[in-house]
Amino acid sequence: LEFDLATNLVGQPLVRQQVMKGLREFLENPNPVKPLVMSFHGSTGTGKTYVSSMLIRYLFQRGLQSPYVHHFSPIVHFPHAEQIEQYKESLKRWIQGNLTNCGRSAFLFDEMDKMHPGLIDVIIPFLGPSWVVYGTNYRKAIFIFISNAGGEQINNVTLALWRARKDREEISLQDLEPAISKAVFENPESGFWQSGIINEHLIDFVVPFLPLKHHHVKQCVVSELIQQGLEVRPDVVQEVADSIPYFPEEEKLFSSTGCKTVASRISFFF
Repeated sequence: LEFDLATNLVGQPLVRQQVMKGLREFLENPNPVKPLVMSFHGSTGTGKTYVSSMLIRYLFQRGLQSPYVHHFSPIVHFPHAEQIEQYKESLKRWIQGNLTNCGRSAFLFDEMDKMHPGLIDVIIPFLGPSWVVYGTNYRKAIFIFISNAGGEQINNVTLALWRARKDREEISLQDLEPAISKAVFENPESGFWQSGIINEHLIDFVVPFLPLKHHHVKQCVVSELIQQGLEVRPDVVQEVADSIPYFPEEEKLFSSTGCKTVASRISFFF
């Protein structure tokens, strides 16, 4: 996994560091005091879904198809605000039932920025330290929250540090944490709004995904061409990377969509 992250995850040194630290400490501990809880933040196309599916692929034999991996999307699973109480009950039962079957289960919560505030708090009893919930011990589970919330703030901090001549590779978690906290945990629109998960400090690792620069997008284009079995032509790599919008308007420094639209843009050239 570490090699795969180093080789295939473009431009995210903080992600590699945080994810490997969290997983290694957790999996090497035969008796963890609580489940591993990670929260991924960043704008579109920076690698959040890619990293979560990579983790799952290494941890479970059938990857995302494993019966022990459970994936939730607010738009698919919890679409109606008026049914929140019903969703709470079914989500609690689902997690409880699946953890009873397998204590090493993984739960992915996508698009936390679209989650109804208050809904996620129903899983608090499963995230805490060492106690036995509902008669079963659930300390070996993994919970991953994925969110675009905080992406704009991460981008702004990265840009400000670039203007202050601080290299992107030198950015630390401490540089970004206050901005993420404000955007994600203090925002009434966020699924984490006034959440006990935050107030009780149940998230072990907040993982920020930085905006991608032009040369990172070119790396994504090369990877995608190889994956599709197509010829890696320098002119195509350059044109695809140039066709993507960049911000801010003056410097055109960071990709507005990360690497998200790379695959669809390549199809124009073949």
